[in-house]
Amino acid sequence: MELVILFLILSAIGYVAIKKSVGKLTKTPIWLLWLALMSPPFIWVGWYLANGNQNSMPRSLILIPLILSPLVYLWLIQIGRPKNHKTEQELSTPESSEDNNSTTPIILNTDENHQQALEKSTVKVKPINPEEEKALRDCFPWGVYYLQKVDYLPQGVLCLGKLMTAPEKAYTTIKANLEKVFHDRFLIIFQETLQGQPFFALIPNPNSQAEKEKQKEEEKLTRPLMALGLLLLTFVTTTIIGAEISGVTTTELETHPELVLQGLPYSLSLIAILGVHELSHYLFAVYYQIKTTLPYFIPIPFFLGTFGAFISIRSPMPNRKAVFDVAIAGPIGGFLVALPVLVWGLAYSDIVPLADDSSMLSFQALDPRFSLLLATISKLVFGSKLIAGKAIALHPAAVAGYIGIIVTALNLVPVGQLDGGHIVHAMFGQGKALVIGQITRLLMILLAFVRGEFLIWAIILMFMPIADQPALNDVTELDNGRDFLGLVAIALLVAILLPLPPTLAQWLNI
Repeated sequence: MELVILFLILSAIGYVAIKKSVGKLTKTPIWLLWLALMSPPFIWVGWYLANGNQNSMPRSLILIPLILSPLVYLWLIQIGRPKNHKTEQELSTPESSEDNNSTTPIILNTDENHQQALEKSTVKVKPINPEEEKALRDCFPWGVYYLQKVDYLPQGVLCLGKLMTAPEKAYTTIKANLEKVFHDRFLIIFQETLQGQPFFALIPNPNSQAEKEKQKEEEKLTRPLMALGLLLLTFVTTTIIGAEISGVTTTELETHPELVLQGLPYSLSLIAILGVHELSHYLFAVYYQIKTTLPYFIPIPFFLGTFGAFISIRSPMPNRKAVFDVAIAGPIGGFLVALPVLVWGLAYSDIVPLADDSSMLSFQALDPRFSLLLATISKLVFGSKLIAGKAIALHPAAVAGYIGIIVTALNLVPVGQLDGGHIVHAMFGQGKALVIGQITRLLMILLAFVRGEFLIWAIILMFMPIADQPALNDVTELDNGRDFLGLVAIALLVAILLPLPPTLAQWLNI
């Protein structure tokens, strides 16, 4: 039943995601696009509900829907495209009659308000007049960036040329010059074409000073109250679920309400882990002067008591360094809290016989061998007590620490808007990050058929946009220290999701 509820919630999220991403590009009904993209998850979830884990799913049932679904989805989008109407992708492509090889897709949107500004600006073919264009050309010193051509798109201006100095110096100089002419009227974006050629783009700034003043008073009142209210609701739901995890039944809670206090080790530990994760994001965003919301928790009255927490970035990242620091701060902060909580909880947990139907969510008989990291930590805590054929009955605090470890891993998956997607974007650039994200999607689908518990996560990744938002300066690369830390984060992801190898299990006698 929980699988069905989660699937329905994710289906609703998928519908909204499709509506926002392609709803304005095609006249094909959104429900039909949703049905085409959702057909593989429908088939797979239906098969699991009918067969469970008793038999492996036929390969044809895996491959055929996986191949046909995106083809049908793209075909439905194409047949519904309005005639003589450029799509967002086409509008985001520099067109040049002089050089047909210069066309390169770019991503200019940063958030919902920004996207609305782009749509409104499509009525104007040239966002600047001839006098402003002359002033714009003067903003590009020859020894910094040799401007060769100015192209106009309905949503902005593209400045194409050759980089003559270090990317960081070029962006700082050009940005300062352009702001003297246009003030805060445009966002100055510095990106690379697919061929690796840096270019500048000027697009309307939805976060101009006038807009900031308009929203300032509303945010002062609504954001803290909403964040606090969701935190309190999450505390209630996780405490109730924590009491159930500790063995208190619903009947006992009704007759003895004080028993709900047994859920505090779980709720306080889990809220601390999730809170530190999101607060780390928030503090680094504030450090880089990035507009963001406070951390919001998502309470639910079943399953784990919460769907986690999130912050919403409301302004563009200044550079790839900021993208990396804000992204990696969350997993590191959450993991540094989850790890000691897990060890503490394991110290109060018990060793029990391994059940045949043990899974990742079997808190009363968890098999730690599904994760290299979890198995290693469990062996260090229990020593000779944890041997082959044994599982762990997790203490509520250990459940919270265990969930924190899994949440860290899922956030580090290098796809789109996840922390891992931001990290690989900052490390390798947008082009390579797109390839890494696509490969990761396929690997997660394969993992879902080995570990059925990952099926829901594989479905989420199917709906998640594969592209990360570009930084304003998306050309300057990271330093070696951050690159190394990014590789450590990827290694942590692998250590959590990689099953314990049989050779190591035999050596550890586990």
